[in-house]
Amino acid sequence: MTEKELKIIVNELVSVPQETEWLEFKLNFHSNEEIGKRISALSNGACLSHKQYGYLIFGEEDTTHEIKGTGFKVKSATKGSEELENWLIQRLDPRIDFKTYEFFYDEGVRISMYVIPAATYRPVSFMHKSYIRIGSYTRLLREFPEKETKIWSRKDDCNFEQKIAKSNLSEDEVVSFLDTHTYFDLLKLPYPSTRTNVIEKFISEKLIIKIKSRYFITNLGAILFAKNLDDFSSLKRKSIRVIVYKSNNKIETIREQNFTGGYVSGFKYLIDWVNSQLPANEEIGKAFRDDRRMYPEIAVRELLANAIIHQNFKEIGRPMVEIFSDRIEISNPGIPLITPERFIDEYQSRNEALADLTRRLGICEEKGSGIDKVIFYNEIYQLPAPIFQVQEKHTKAVLFSYKKLRQMDKADKIRACYQHCCLKYVSNDKMTNQSLRERFKIERKNAAIASRIIKETLMAQVIKEDAPESKSRKYKKYIPFWA
Repeated sequence: MTEKELKIIVNELVSVPQETEWLEFKLNFHSNEEIGKRISALSNGACLSHKQYGYLIFGEEDTTHEIKGTGFKVKSATKGSEELENWLIQRLDPRIDFKTYEFFYDEGVRISMYVIPAATYRPVSFMHKSYIRIGSYTRLLREFPEKETKIWSRKDDCNFEQKIAKSNLSEDEVVSFLDTHTYFDLLKLPYPSTRTNVIEKFISEKLIIKIKSRYFITNLGAILFAKNLDDFSSLKRKSIRVIVYKSNNKIETIREQNFTGGYVSGFKYLIDWVNSQLPANEEIGKAFRDDRRMYPEIAVRELLANAIIHQNFKEIGRPMVEIFSDRIEISNPGIPLITPERFIDEYQSRNEALADLTRRLGICEEKGSGIDKVIFYNEIYQLPAPIFQVQEKHTKAVLFSYKKLRQMDKADKIRACYQHCCLKYVSNDKMTNQSLRERFKIERKNAAIASRIIKETLMAQVIKEDAPESKSRKYKKYIPFWA
């Protein structure tokens, strides 16, 4: 935070009538252990008061709230030979990510401040004891079992989208950080004649919130419309990275690009750049003269949109696009809420506000209609079936370059047959030997090849006969195992 932002926060906190469970003023330093106890108490108090943060401010009298300054230098404070900040972190459980700030409020008037995140899921303890503020006193939390129970039962009810990415801004500063024009362009709305009207529209979308006369950009607003995510310290590691490799492994990198714009603001440029790096397909070029790229743009677009929308923002990492000579891998942090086998017919998002707004802005398709488009265009381009992999802490989608049927292995064919069967089913149709032949471009005289693939897929138990009692093999229809 800038010095200007810090001063605004201090002024707002000074206006609070008295100290609370989440706010404490101190004039000067007393002991390291006292600070540790206060951090525990204020974190737990912020949780009970439904605040995102608690505050411990040095340089103000606790009774009069008069700003006098302090000799305590929070940034250089030590405990023995160890930095005080590190000493405190080692003794907090869980090790919450509190922030320290030191600045001059006026000439010669130093303020030192701890900004402490609220406890979630369980109380924060210091040296194995949890604390809480009662009035102006710091007490052991165990003495107040009803408060302790509330902390244990309270989850993080402020999701990622609602949290604040940048605080205490003017209208001009909001517009300097956010690409407001793109929002109106994508919705085909005229750009408002006044800045106030722009701000009001963004408030209605919960992209920013207003408290008194100041504005706060939410994570939703920043992650979608930031001019530069590097301006937001909590989000700069969520920018999208694209890496192009020379061959089918990661040994040699040709080029790498980091897209630091908001996901909506920079989406078109991202798609254009990724597609410009993809190889051409001579086989497809004969049939589709207008697009000689190996992979259908709409499939790449949908998978990128899915990676953005369905990521778990609480996990470390960012959306990644890795382009190899024989495939493209698109991954995002977090594991999905549904199994990959049901991606085509099920929909569940952990980021509903983000998903809703990106759909209205045309970045992604309607609920549940993205993956079926990926599979549909994959079939048109005669590509092997994509793979959707769930790994320890991330999800990956893989599109493969063109292969003739005889070059595909058994797993490729079974996966393609299953996905084709799913696609037919969600289109209110059913897979047949003929439809599978069309998918693989198998001539009618070679229908036995399609029959063998169907048989292997049945044995894998991912499809089943629609009418098993029917004796006719010629007109058999098939549906997914979950239908």
